Amino acid sequence: MLIDSNLIIYATQPPHRPLRGWLVGHASHYSAISRLETLGYQHLRDAEKQAITHVIDQLELLMISTVTLELAIALRQQRKMSLGDALIAATCLEHQLPLATANEKDFEWIDGLAVFNPLEILKQP
Repeated sequence: MLIDSNLIIYATQPPHRPLRGWLVGHASHYSAISRLETLGYQHLRDAEKQAITHVIDQLELLMISTVTLELAIALRQQRKMSLGDALIAATCLEHQLPLATANEKDFEWIDGLAVFNPLEILKQP
C-alpha cells in the first residue's frame, strides 16, 4: 500500500497517534512526490522534519519513472487534478499498489486504483 502525503503529515500529529500504529502494519511505500510535498515545506521546523522523517524512513521510496510520467499525463488529460495527485496516483497504478489517503474523493474516479482511508476505520469506537 502506498501512503499519500496527507497521511504522512497526519501521522506526525498527536491526535492521530493510532494512525502511526496502522502505518507500521499496513503501509509499505510512499512516492518521491510525497517526500517533496512533506519535507519541502518552507516553514518546516526541525521537530516536524524529524517526525516526518521518522514516518517515511519506515517505508520504501518509489521514484518517478517514465511510466509514472506517462500515466500521470493520461490522468490529467481525463480530469483536472493537481500535479502531485496525478503523480502519486500514477505511481500506485504503475506498481499496482492501493492508495491510502484522507482525500478519497480526489482519486475515486481513477479506474484500476484502489483507494482506502484508514482514518475512517481508526475513528470508529
